[in-house]
Amino acid sequence: MSGSTTRMTMIEAIRTAHDLAMERDDKVVVFGEDVGYFGGVFRCTAGLQKKYGSHRCFDAPINESGIVGAAIGMSTYGLKPVVEIQFADYVYPAYDQIVSEAARMRHRSGGQFTCPMVIRMPTGGGIFGGQTHSQSPEALFTHVSGLKVVVPSSPYDAKGLLLSAIDDPDPVIFLEPKRLYNGPFDGHHDRPVTPWKNHPLGEVPDGYETIPLGKAAIRREGSEVTILAYGTMVYVAEAAAKETGIDAEIIDLRTLLPLDIEAITESVKKTGRCVVIHEATRTSGFGAELSATVQEACFYHLEAPVLRVTGWDTPYPHAQEWAYFPGPDRVGRALREVMED
Repeated sequence: MSGSTTRMTMIEAIRTAHDLAMERDDKVVVFGEDVGYFGGVFRCTAGLQKKYGSHRCFDAPINESGIVGAAIGMSTYGLKPVVEIQFADYVYPAYDQIVSEAARMRHRSGGQFTCPMVIRMPTGGGIFGGQTHSQSPEALFTHVSGLKVVVPSSPYDAKGLLLSAIDDPDPVIFLEPKRLYNGPFDGHHDRPVTPWKNHPLGEVPDGYETIPLGKAAIRREGSEVTILAYGTMVYVAEAAAKETGIDAEIIDLRTLLPLDIEAITESVKKTGRCVVIHEATRTSGFGAELSATVQEACFYHLEAPVLRVTGWDTPYPHAQEWAYFPGPDRVGRALREVMED
């Protein structure tokens, strides 16, 4: 981080990234449901329509397939659309457009066309939104060649990664953890948290500073076990490491596709143990890919099996939301288990 900084929430960081990108390049357009006049359901685009006009920031009908389809057409024409799907749970009608068109555009055209677009989506639970406002569908996109998949865990990362995503010549799925939108998260749902003004991850560079896609970050250095996490689960990992006293190294993946395999393997070869955390359901979740990657690359360095701590294999349980999430207690048990082997 260089130059002056401002303390801000993730919402403010995302809004600032939009603003800088639109100011820098008049090909950047922003649209989606309630994105224009209202500024988005979470206010991530507030003020952009007033500043740049309704031709560059505008509302779309409740039609996710139409929103994404229009963005694909715009991007192949030369624009850089940034679209918001109001909740990640709503993206399924647009999935065919994303997989069959956006992800394949470069390859099916032999490189004649690219698809420089960003699809932003609030993801995960924590707002008591129930089954249709709380899902974590990242694994559906990491399986698709031609896409990039990003999950920031801080305002700093949200701004820098979103700017890089907008600059990227190919489609980027940008998943924003809702529990991190308005402030820090200490890993526990039932504890007060420190305001952003006292939280170092709230410091965001004022200028046009990007973070490269595909690069993980070490959030906590350690020597006994590696924890692989992203989004909200980074803070759960930090709480578990602190409460167990285990010297855990926490790798914040930040980008799931492409994955920073070098950072992962370097850490696991050092510690000899690995725990993977994500909020999504366990079966066929992204943690399975991470576990397989670690086993293939680090087998002779492992002192214990790779363990996963995830959500349940059930439809999202509104009434038991906080039991569904991996918390410090569940992660702590996994850390103790790998240390016993």
